[in-house]
Amino acid sequence: MADDHTYTLAGVMGWPVAHSRSPVIHNHWIRQLGLRGAYVLLPVQPAQLETALRSLPVLGFAGCNLTIPHKVAALPLVDRVEPLAQRIGAINTIVVEPDGSLTGRNTDGFGYIQSLLDARPDWRADAGPVTVVGAGGAARAVIVSLIESGARDIRLTNRSWAKAHDMAQEFGSPVHAVPWEDRHEALADVALLVNTTNQGMQGEAALDLALDRLPAHALVSDIIYVPMETPLLAAARQRGNATVNGLGMLLNQARPAFEAWFGVLPDITPALLSEVQATF
Repeated sequence: MADDHTYTLAGVMGWPVAHSRSPVIHNHWIRQLGLRGAYVLLPVQPAQLETALRSLPVLGFAGCNLTIPHKVAALPLVDRVEPLAQRIGAINTIVVEPDGSLTGRNTDGFGYIQSLLDARPDWRADAGPVTVVGAGGAARAVIVSLIESGARDIRLTNRSWAKAHDMAQEFGSPVHAVPWEDRHEALADVALLVNTTNQGMQGEAALDLALDRLPAHALVSDIIYVPMETPLLAAARQRGNATVNGLGMLLNQARPAFEAWFGVLPDITPALLSEVQATF
């Protein structure tokens, strides 16, 4: 049991933010570990982001998560950014230091890689080519984490050629851009296919990607978790490919953030999975 005088506050800052499952995850861990604290929703409009961030230490927060649209905008507003987050170009976790200063981190990449390892313990980033669909903030975290894990050939395709090209230029080898019209052919001989776009999310159109060239042994990953099986994952499963949805990334990215605020690295248990899945 934590010291009775200790009460730790954390939360998730976004606009909108009511849909976030993060309070379910973190408050489950707080209860499970017998800690005194709470994790709350922090709806903050973009124009008020700096004011909100600077209010965290004043209000007694240990830190917060950031979600859309604040992950990139917060970069210049914190006092320091950890090197990995700087390379990704986005922060999803803020830690309030003892002196009240703010440190920006990014745990999305860790969460993504761990979700693959949870599904396939023998997965290796260097097992073969990787095709990444999308060139937004989520793609940045996925690509950097794949490079850090040893990926040697990453094919990046996006509806906007300029975005894919610029990202490939920024990250350099092993990333190279593939024109959108060649996306189907970019699946030939890959070991991993990743969708980082919102296509296939509840209320959005399905990702326009034919899987005919995809090898049977390829792992297919979608960072979307609502629904837990997107049209892409359903099509891949029907072909016999192993699939990984975005719930594992969501849960795993939360673990190091929780540890930074509460001092304990929590586990992903069946009880937690049941509680989160019940919200869908």
